[in-house]
Amino acid sequence: MRLVVDAGDRLGECALWDGAAFWWTDIEGSKICRLEAGGSVRTWKLPERVGSFAFCGGSATKLLLGLASGIAVFDTAGDSLSPVIPVEADQPTTRINDGRCDRQGRFLFGMFNPEEASIGGLYRVHPDLRVERLPLPAAAVANSICFSPDGATMYYADSPTRTIWSLDYHADGRMGTPRVFVRLREDEGFPDGSCIDAQGGLWNAQWEGRCVVRYDSDGRETERIAFPVSRLTCPAFGGPGLDVLYVTSARGGLSKERLREEPQAGGVFAAATRWRGLPETRFALAPSTHP
Repeated sequence: MRLVVDAGDRLGECALWDGAAFWWTDIEGSKICRLEAGGSVRTWKLPERVGSFAFCGGSATKLLLGLASGIAVFDTAGDSLSPVIPVEADQPTTRINDGRCDRQGRFLFGMFNPEEASIGGLYRVHPDLRVERLPLPAAAVANSICFSPDGATMYYADSPTRTIWSLDYHADGRMGTPRVFVRLREDEGFPDGSCIDAQGGLWNAQWEGRCVVRYDSDGRETERIAFPVSRLTCPAFGGPGLDVLYVTSARGGLSKERLREEPQAGGVFAAATRWRGLPETRFALAPSTHP
């Protein structure tokens, strides 16, 4: 395990590998970052916090953004942003949080409520940018959204409950009833972002847990990687062989004493593994909706 970017992110999140480079967002910094060859970092400053994002299929430069207030398309080549499609405009305390594409190229995301009341929905964005609220229980802090290799199982968490849920997920969009996949003990922290490996294992970054844990498809722990920071946020497989686990972290809210104990908090880490990830599914943006 090594520190690859001493980013100092207040809230690093949404770790993604595009096939050649590692990307992430600092939510509270309202920016998207890309690790360039040679170790430099390119950043794009956005007008709002970016809770999550996805690469768009058929384009090397377009991203689907989950901004704090809604969905938009951003072109990194010209720094152009499409009009924002509002989400939960009637809920002033919520913002878009974790999100990932299903195997059909639709983007699913959930909301974050700093007051930790379970009022935020989970949503699905279709190729024409239509936003659909999903028939799932409201959450306070939606996280861990990811999909099994065959796309038939969806995972998500409501972090304050310390629970990751799984459910049957159909290509036509139908969803089954959520069932408990993993429930963390009080001394293990909270489930934050997750990704799936090629064997169907779920890798979960554990906020205040100082580790990323792999669970097999039955929810049994099979591997645990320790890190020198407590607030781990999101993992993603990358590297030429998709066998390097990149992990983002946060330093926001830590006391001065804890920051002295965790000087690398807010950094991006990487750990070589014996597991391989999957290429990131891209958002199937319809050509007619390009900004």
